[in-house]
Amino acid sequence: MKLSGASITSRSGPPLYSDVGALAKVLVQRAPERLVWASNWPHPMNAASGEKPDDAPQLDVLPDWAPDSITRNRILADNPAAVYGF
Repeated sequence: MKLSGASITSRSGPPLYSDVGALAKVLVQRAPERLVWASNWPHPMNAASGEKPDDAPQLDVLPDWAPDSITRNRILADNPAAVYGF
């Protein structure tokens, strides 16, 4: 599963996207070995704001969703390496 698109699906919005974050935290807790983070680049225009999302604030919430650095490394590096074979 890809942890992405919080800026598109969240109703609570930045900086924490708390509604999407609640689901992300459950996924991280239950199946960290099945998650990858993605920016969703190239970004479509956000219909609500008329702007393209900024990747940095979206990545900045990952420590809130996955507080453990080993789990974050798994989501950001180990899992994608296994999925894409690099």
